[in-house]
Amino acid sequence: MTFLAIPFPTIDPVLLSLGPIQIHWYAIAYIVGILLAWSYTRRIARLSPLWPGDQSPLSATDLDDFVIWATLGIILGGRLGYVLFYNFDAYLSDPLQIFAVWNGGMAFHGGFLGVTIAMILFARVRSINILSMFDLVALAAPFGLFFGRVANFINSELWGRTTDLPWGVIFPNAGPEPRHPSQLYEAALEGVAIFIILRILSHSTGALKRPGTVAGCFAILYGIFRSLVELVRLPDSQIGYLSFGTTMGMWLSAPMILAGLVLILFARLKVKV
Repeated sequence: MTFLAIPFPTIDPVLLSLGPIQIHWYAIAYIVGILLAWSYTRRIARLSPLWPGDQSPLSATDLDDFVIWATLGIILGGRLGYVLFYNFDAYLSDPLQIFAVWNGGMAFHGGFLGVTIAMILFARVRSINILSMFDLVALAAPFGLFFGRVANFINSELWGRTTDLPWGVIFPNAGPEPRHPSQLYEAALEGVAIFIILRILSHSTGALKRPGTVAGCFAILYGIFRSLVELVRLPDSQIGYLSFGTTMGMWLSAPMILAGLVLILFARLKVKV
């Protein structure tokens, strides 16, 4: 059913070239995602009735300062995560390529760990309830996930397995067969769906008054959605499939699901005490 496939849209991964300087859509996606997340967390933090004791855990100044910490956590964690989890041997043979971020190579799970470390350190410095901070950042994380996955699509990378479904896409660097646009699946699930679910939890169920609940739900939802998409997403060629047809994305998502369950359990027990 190749005739039903959608041809890949003609989109240059480079948005703007100024002499030797090139501005990529991928970089713009990171910037837009971080700015929208920052703006959204400021709005949620101002809604005091949503938080324990009707008092916001972070001030506007705290959030403004944390943007730098979060950005560093995303970039450093995402890059190191990709190096360690997905292409360690290649970077081991040429360590200088670790710093060549313009060539691509970022891992969400590494970025997630990097931001988590940044949150823990920042919360300790500012004496902030760490679980409430986890919740607030979790509410905004879907912005970055959505724009990041759209950028993956524009870059024609991380595409899915071959398919005969009518929305299969013929990617320019993936052969003549139509493939699942797995990047868009992830944008819809990890970006839009998780945002809506967490929005309902935070504004309609009082979940933010049980610190750790929203963050736990985010971790569980991401782990499940990512694992589902991995069923149709083609794994990185240098890794391939692992035991029982699993992928590295599935293995890295499993601890997130477990951590999410622990957070929710802790939040419930803490409320009862």
